[in-house]
Amino acid sequence: MKRIIGNWKMHKTLQETVHFLEEVLKQLSPEEVYLAVPFTAIKEAAALGIHAGAQNISHESQGAFTGEISGRMLKDVGADFVLIGHSERRHIFNETDDMVHRKLLRAHQFGLKSILCIGEREGEDRETVLRWQLEHALKNCDRELISQITIAYEPVWAIGTGRMDTPEGAAAAHVFCKEVITSLSNKEVAAQIPFLYGGSVKSDNLMGLLKQSEIQGALVGGASLDPKEFMKLVELSKRVV
Repeated sequence: MKRIIGNWKMHKTLQETVHFLEEVLKQLSPEEVYLAVPFTAIKEAAALGIHAGAQNISHESQGAFTGEISGRMLKDVGADFVLIGHSERRHIFNETDDMVHRKLLRAHQFGLKSILCIGEREGEDRETVLRWQLEHALKNCDRELISQITIAYEPVWAIGTGRMDTPEGAAAAHVFCKEVITSLSNKEVAAQIPFLYGGSVKSDNLMGLLKQSEIQGALVGGASLDPKEFMKLVELSKRVV
């Protein structure tokens, strides 16, 4: 089954999270629900049996880092996965490629699955940016670590704009990423890595993406905030093998 992963960003209180999940779990089984929720809701979301993820992780394990959250803390409250390198973290909060790399190492250290987000801004050369981001994020990473990540290709110009790449364009980006990862590890490792597309994904454009064999799912922002739309996305994904 193709996978839908919701990224709520800075939305929903604890009460709103519980209400959302109570509605969604009437139709979906917990193992079908993947949501990167606010830090304040991870424990309760995980307790309901879903795949609860974090939207960020510190590149340090602990220490005097006011406002940060460690992989150990995330694991303690039941987080299953973590988003790393989202464009909003890179471009609004000035996360560097080195920080993204170190965050991948920390997530792996504490047993958290990593979803590595990559993507170009409008006007940038896609392949140049994707190669740079992958090579710097995965530098000196062993094959075991690389084989356990998920790649989310999110062109920055498509996030929250209502515009999106064509299914064929998104598939081509994923093929290119697989070639880069093959060069960093080997073909067998690259073949294991799921590739998601993100950027203005909705129920009315999802199927075109998921019909591409190179795309194993979608990372969804705004459309994942509405329980009915999220359920529709997951149900559509179940139709494509």
